[in-house]
Amino acid sequence: MNSPYGGALVDLLVDDARAAELKAIAKDTVSLTLDERGLCDLELLAVGGFSPLRSFLGKADYERVVGEMRLSDGTLWPLPVTLPVTPGDGIAEGKPVALRDVYGNLLAFLHVEEIFAFDKEAEARGAYGSIDAKHPAVAYLNRQPGHYASGRLEVLRTPPHYDFVELRRTPQQLREYFASLGWAKVVAFQTRNPLHRAHEELTKRAAAQIGGGLLIHPVVGVTKPGDVDHFTRVRCYRALVDNYYEPGSVVLSLLPLAMRMAGPREVLLHAIIRRNHGCSHFIVGRDHAGPGNDNTGKPFYPPYAAQESMAQLQDELGMEMVDFKQMVYLPDEDRYCPVDEVPAGARTADISGTQVRDNYLAKGLQLPEWFSRPAVAEILNETSPPKFRQGLTIWFTGLSGSGKSTVAQALVERLAEFGRNVSFLDGDEIRTHLSKGLGFSKEDRDENINRVGYVAGLVAQHGGTTLCSVISPYRVPRDNARKYSKGNFVEVFCDTPIDVCEQRDVKGLYAKARAGQIKGFTGVDDPYEPPLNPEVTLDTSKQSVQECVDQIIDKLIALGYILPHGHIVEFGESQSTTIRGPDHSAE
Repeated sequence: MNSPYGGALVDLLVDDARAAELKAIAKDTVSLTLDERGLCDLELLAVGGFSPLRSFLGKADYERVVGEMRLSDGTLWPLPVTLPVTPGDGIAEGKPVALRDVYGNLLAFLHVEEIFAFDKEAEARGAYGSIDAKHPAVAYLNRQPGHYASGRLEVLRTPPHYDFVELRRTPQQLREYFASLGWAKVVAFQTRNPLHRAHEELTKRAAAQIGGGLLIHPVVGVTKPGDVDHFTRVRCYRALVDNYYEPGSVVLSLLPLAMRMAGPREVLLHAIIRRNHGCSHFIVGRDHAGPGNDNTGKPFYPPYAAQESMAQLQDELGMEMVDFKQMVYLPDEDRYCPVDEVPAGARTADISGTQVRDNYLAKGLQLPEWFSRPAVAEILNETSPPKFRQGLTIWFTGLSGSGKSTVAQALVERLAEFGRNVSFLDGDEIRTHLSKGLGFSKEDRDENINRVGYVAGLVAQHGGTTLCSVISPYRVPRDNARKYSKGNFVEVFCDTPIDVCEQRDVKGLYAKARAGQIKGFTGVDDPYEPPLNPEVTLDTSKQSVQECVDQIIDKLIALGYILPHGHIVEFGESQSTTIRGPDHSAE
């Protein structure tokens, strides 16, 4: 097949002498810190994964890619690979820019030849087919400045990686490895999720179908928000490759790609990348690189749009498609088969990704062996503990005197009864230690809450539980605190009437505020923004401390963060498996 991909690879890495020259001038050159997408794009540009691209797209290439999926010379290229910049502050045409990672490591120089404004809506519609911010690429686009920069790129080093180093093969290294194995045909499998038995069966069938080798090529750059982290996924891939594939039949290598989740366009980019890595075939399944549903609940792309896109352009890509329908399990025959090949009258079984997450891992249940190899299931259970073993932030908010600290202190003891030992961050102690030196301006109050939320979030992400009792009068900092905890966050709103709060005020702060002796006091001359959707709402003027604690405990049980007394976790198959009869309707 004639194709502009897979030939001589672009190599943007400079030699040692040139690298030394660039390092010497870097201290006098304006720097740009790349985000995670920028780092991934830079790496694939540098090593030839994006061949024939030699840099971030200039205006002519960019506009034609967005509108026609072509570079300005007519070469097929499906998605923008661009460098967002803000003109000024030393970034200008004719000047070099040092590209660095977040740690300050010097990676490359872009000799800026062009800075151009672009239309975000036009890119969203053209490249991603939507302006809905629920699409990850659209959301990313909306956060960027309104200009792109392009020019000659010189790379001193690729972004450093210290994990799974032996699995990070460049396109050239993979080509040479395939040659050493004597593989003339190689089928690539793109994945951003853990592999289960259906994927194992699919990939083995694909390799047998083409009569060649198999490349399992997972993305370890930017994937869909909420995906399992790549450390866990790669451990799963290794367990499968080492134990359940024929030795010498499969190669596992990692791809530092920033996915755009662009469905029918993205599949073409994936095929080009695998062609550059030495593959001849590419597996494309249902909803390849799909971002899910939009804000109306409809899929962004039809389920087989990527297959149709690949089929139309595979000759130009120089890659043959191996298309597969969804694989389902036949429990009566103990085997997998494509859904369109299910024998008449046969029962089928399947477990969705949502069921894996919510009905098994979140509840501490073991995935059934017919669905997932035990080695994979063990890794997922280990690294995705059930909610009652995950970290948690419980955030008490409300006016001074609303009962936050009293209820929180009682909750500390009650949670210990359920096996959750907690740390307690109280507003007064926080001001003495964590936020010492901050005043009571809006800016300082926001900073105080950001610090508390950040610390609690770190504790939650590492399996600990923190109770925070802070007035936190403004919604935005409270919402930020929720984000720090990655969703494991329960907001308790003490909605106690202000007159009750004043009656309880032993320090006389409300009286001083009403007399004008204290300025900016929440509830008197500074607003309190009530939570819009708190998990728990209390009124301590009507509820006893015991009743308040019981209400919170009931909510934590309902959310799965604690187990009711007497509950025993049993490992094994739950009722979440979907069994379908001969008509494939749910029984």
